[in-house]
Amino acid sequence: MESRMSNDKFSVMLVDDHPLLRKGLRQLLAFEDDLDVIAEASNGPEAIGLANDLEPDLIILDLNMQGMDGHETLKRMRDDGVTSRIVMLTVSDSNEDVIKAISLGADGYLLKDSDPDDLLAQIKKAVHGKMVLSDAVNAALADAIRRPVEKPVTDISNLTNRELEILELIAKGLSNKLIARELDISDGTVKVHVKHLLKKLNLRSRVEAAVWMVSFQGKPA
Repeated sequence: MESRMSNDKFSVMLVDDHPLLRKGLRQLLAFEDDLDVIAEASNGPEAIGLANDLEPDLIILDLNMQGMDGHETLKRMRDDGVTSRIVMLTVSDSNEDVIKAISLGADGYLLKDSDPDDLLAQIKKAVHGKMVLSDAVNAALADAIRRPVEKPVTDISNLTNRELEILELIAKGLSNKLIARELDISDGTVKVHVKHLLKKLNLRSRVEAAVWMVSFQGKPA
């Protein structure tokens, strides 16, 4: 499928094995002029291929799919270096499912029974760089999720000046598109830099990178 990404719109990919759900989401997102659904996938392998080819700004990913589930699909995408923001959309409000998704690199966790207006508002926050969680996910759990798990991290001095600039903007919650505008470079160039800095820092997602950077900046010199 051909990408229709533009400078004025955020590109979105829908991944769900229920055609009616995808159709409903597409219709919901059609109300927003700055959101453009560029691809749909009905299973994990198809989604992974499209994510690597198109690298949309946002991927909305179902958890309970036949065959390869959402967790495994998410893991494979992050292992491939996909830097798109990935938000799980599911019926499961299990704490275990939420924690696993975030630990694998998800940028949010939303429930399918959310009010459509609330769901759309959360999706818009996600595409602008915010981590999103449905209200059903309690505050204590959200706080625990947002704390970075201790893991070996390469010294920040290994980053180039440009990678450090981009990391600082990620920490401020800017999306790839907004970072590109801020630095006057292309979206594609930003994506390449994000891939490199995540690999150098041994981090799986932009959320981890943002949390780690804020924590790093807060440490005494």
